[in-house]
Amino acid sequence: MVNGDDKPSSQKYGVPLYGAAWVPPSAAAVVNGDAAAESDTPAPYTVKPHVVLAGGGGEGHSGIRNSLLLSSADLDSNSLSDQPVAELGTGSDLPYRIAVHPGGEGIICSFPKSCRWFEWDLNTETDEHTLSLKSSDNALEQLEDVGQQLAMTFNSEGSLLAVGGEDGKLRVFKWPAMESTFSEDNAHPSVKDLDFSPDGKFLVSLGGGPGRIWNVATSTSVASLPRQNDEILGFCRFSRATDIDQVLYITAMRDRGGSIVKWNTSTWKRISSTYVSRDPISAFNVSPDGKLLAIGTIQGDIFIMSSARMRVLTVVKKAHLGLVTALAFSLDSRALVSASLDSSARVTLIKDKKENGNGLWIIALLILLLALAVYYAKSIELFPLKP
Repeated sequence: MVNGDDKPSSQKYGVPLYGAAWVPPSAAAVVNGDAAAESDTPAPYTVKPHVVLAGGGGEGHSGIRNSLLLSSADLDSNSLSDQPVAELGTGSDLPYRIAVHPGGEGIICSFPKSCRWFEWDLNTETDEHTLSLKSSDNALEQLEDVGQQLAMTFNSEGSLLAVGGEDGKLRVFKWPAMESTFSEDNAHPSVKDLDFSPDGKFLVSLGGGPGRIWNVATSTSVASLPRQNDEILGFCRFSRATDIDQVLYITAMRDRGGSIVKWNTSTWKRISSTYVSRDPISAFNVSPDGKLLAIGTIQGDIFIMSSARMRVLTVVKKAHLGLVTALAFSLDSRALVSASLDSSARVTLIKDKKENGNGLWIIALLILLLALAVYYAKSIELFPLKP
């Protein structure tokens, strides 16, 4: 549940935001390693949690810059820095989608015509050391002049990168060699979302029509996930469990609103469908511990759900004034960052309320025992025991 004692904090950054992600803690280790290589006796640097944001006004003369932004997060006060701690302009190119490497090596960003790689750096100009970004010498030649890529994701080990284009083409590369392992020209009319299973065996893709499951080892399609009635499949995420309880979540939109559909990852059959919101779902994610789901809507609302019971735990109404474009849980599943076209980002802290749930069970049990005691006492009065 959201900690009711800590109000979620929102900050405006002056550009419509399309991407948001937490910077892995390992990024600081990577930066420290670089510092160690440049100095005989470097001081170890520690940094606060950081969020990376991407957005801008695109091409033209809107006057709105295109940038990758870094904001520091203070989870004790539930806040983001009021100004970016670092900003890297991208000229006339709008950064649309981002994927952070899980090993902390850097971040890949899609632009209207290509994808580019950026690396973490250290900003030592302030009293508190903060991370920053720098352009990388690692040019992604395989992703130059490929058109707009609408979906990008690394597998959990960071050894594979999958990208899906507006043109419907799906590509998978070994990372960082960028050796192509799979390419499908007509995966979908337009690839909208991708996700690797936690064990890395499967890749799910969505983008008009049915969803598709790909065997990563054989680079073949092994299952089709059909729509029901007038459904439009939107976003896909595997559960983060690696045992037999692993499932696949896919958001679906119908005329009555948005739902989350669960799929069995052995049979690729539907398990259930849970209605969540009357408004279209514009963002979706699963917490690293697998216990929570989060959706954002075009009206700016955020829903946080229990994955076990598929029940809404918290609704943050009007978390943003514009549609929610991105949601990401922190690595420890304690916080959720959200971004919006209204140029705002915010952090919502997650608090485990199991102790409250256990308390309600105890109260209910005490009430039941009290009722039984009263019933027993009245029975004794009405029907006294014979000697």
